[in-house]
Amino acid sequence: MDALEASMAEHGADAYVLIGSSDNADMRYLTRFLTTDPVVYIKKLGDEGVLIVSQMEIGRAHREASIPAMSRADAGYLRILDEEKDRWRALARMITEYVNGPVLVPPTFPYALGMAIKERFPVYLDAGTVEKIRAVKNRGEIAHIGKVQRATEAAMDLAVNLIRQAKPRRGLLYLDGSPLTSERVRLAMHGSLMSRRCAARETIVSCGEDTATPHLIGSGPLREHEPIVIDIFPWSEESGYYSDMTRTVSRGEPSSEIVDMYCAVRDAQDRAAAAIRAGTEGSAVHQAVVDMFRERGYAAGLQGFTHNLGHGVGLEVHELPSLGPGGELLQAGNVVTNEPGLYYPGTGGVRIENIGVVTRSGFRCLTRFPRELVL
Repeated sequence: MDALEASMAEHGADAYVLIGSSDNADMRYLTRFLTTDPVVYIKKLGDEGVLIVSQMEIGRAHREASIPAMSRADAGYLRILDEEKDRWRALARMITEYVNGPVLVPPTFPYALGMAIKERFPVYLDAGTVEKIRAVKNRGEIAHIGKVQRATEAAMDLAVNLIRQAKPRRGLLYLDGSPLTSERVRLAMHGSLMSRRCAARETIVSCGEDTATPHLIGSGPLREHEPIVIDIFPWSEESGYYSDMTRTVSRGEPSSEIVDMYCAVRDAQDRAAAAIRAGTEGSAVHQAVVDMFRERGYAAGLQGFTHNLGHGVGLEVHELPSLGPGGELLQAGNVVTNEPGLYYPGTGGVRIENIGVVTRSGFRCLTRFPRELVL
């Protein structure tokens, strides 16, 4: 946590303060405590930090949090409420009585609480230090992501096999006598994930021209000879870590335009995988893919290659670093996606996405699932 202490010292702050539930990835990272209710994290210079929770949660916090915990009553909050009825001012007083000096807060800190603290001590804004720390994963974190990826691949395998087993009838795909729909495939994938203690939302199963819109979830019957984009980004209910994966398939041979796009995307993914390594700018890897697509006659911008090549994955599905035009220097331990895509209205879209670990010598891909267009 040296980087966080360095930021505190640089700003002249006596403590770093964070408030939120474990939906806040920084909070979960710093405390490893799972909660739906807001809690307060305070780290003074030189200590490991403390987690302040409600009386109801204190027993569990002692057992499950990675740092010491205390109740709001022990922190003086209930006593303060007898004198100060405004919730934000009461919280501010609790925090400042504990810190007794200037504080450093993240960009997501509640404005009302920050202003209330500022009435007592200076408040300084951190530049997202914890987010930067989270971008470099240790072996345990990489193992958590790998475990989610195995569950992701099982769900993807189920989806692909449903499409493979479907029988075409008047252009639509049927399975067990009824149309195979985006909703049906999505539900089957989510059920597979639940059985492995993972969950997902907004899973994409789009077909035909809908695939030209990268994040269109998709609905209705799936059709033969057309691209089907399946993009799933689940998280572990146990660890909180995500994975991310996309495949494009077709039941029967799609148009020659889609086949050519698929080959270009597959080759672009291979070129990116060869370029990803510690010490390389994420922007340079992205540009290498842009250049390759242009060599093949595909644009970049409003159509063609319309998004970043990739992004970091961890306790959030989109986190640092970026593999895009403003992408940062890649570091060993980053876990990133490699997801080139091409999208043309009237034709459709193709995206293939793998996930892997940045190393000093290259890119260790965690995705083991095959790339196969025609089923």
